[in-house]
Amino acid sequence: MNIDSLSWKILKCLQINARQSNAEIGRQVGISSPAVSERIKKMEDAGVIQSYNTLVSPFEVGYQLKALITLRAFMGMLKPFLEKVKTYNEVINCYRITGNENIVMEVVLKDQKHLESFIDQLIVYGESKTQIVLSHVIKHSEVKQLK
Repeated sequence: MNIDSLSWKILKCLQINARQSNAEIGRQVGISSPAVSERIKKMEDAGVIQSYNTLVSPFEVGYQLKALITLRAFMGMLKPFLEKVKTYNEVINCYRITGNENIVMEVVLKDQKHLESFIDQLIVYGESKTQIVLSHVIKHSEVKQLK
């Protein structure tokens, strides 16, 4: 789908606040509410807009740690791990990557003991490396128009 500058403006509005009305978006970008609705529907149908989500602060609901964990899977263990990782409640994002490691996961954990227990579950599948997140530098940045 070809995204013109007006649709990019709509996408920016939605990425900042997906709960604002089509009328409010229309006021911001200079078109009518029905025109906004039509453009949004086309972008949803084309898969440009994939979903609308609620972001929950893990720290406000009781988690103490956020970590990035990479995994270098043992021979023959990557495919079993790709199925197993879907069952871990701690994993909030998981990517298959290139390089020495096969997987990078973003995880949330109650405390250091929970981290230790989680790592113990991973060692069956491969060698892991863990980095504790101290703070966010960029958080949920919008996808911007290519130039």
